Amino acid sequence: MRIFTSSWFAKLPPAIKKIGISRGTPRGYPAGYRRLSELQPGPWFRAVTPEEYRRRFMAQLHELEAAAVVAKLEELGGGRDVALLCYERPEDPAAWCHRGFVAAWLWDQLRLEVREFGLEGRGCGWEHPKLPPFCNA
Repeated sequence: MRIFTSSWFAKLPPAIKKIGISRGTPRGYPAGYRRLSELQPGPWFRAVTPEEYRRRFMAQLHELEAAAVVAKLEELGGGRDVALLCYERPEDPAAWCHRGFVAAWLWDQLRLEVREFGLEGRGCGWEHPKLPPFCNA
């Protein structure tokens, strides 16, 4: 199984299972996705600076067992590749997103290469394209 990150608005192939990691889903989004609430940001997500967001979200992730999260992704994916979805569009370099922190965390914990779907050549781990600029400067 490969793990990608992406946006709710990206066109993904049917072979990739969509797994939401945002606090909500777009209104009217078609059925067929799953959710993994453990990877959602906290209720503070719109009220803190990017640096504080990083600190809080990474602390939240470090409370989890990375191998258990991957096992749950495998279960939710049903043998398919998965994409972890939230709102920020991949083509907007200014719109950083917590899915970049998830990719960096999985790299740190398990050396998993989690790439942004459609931007696979732009890096993984702490080089993920959806991290805030101060993370990969």
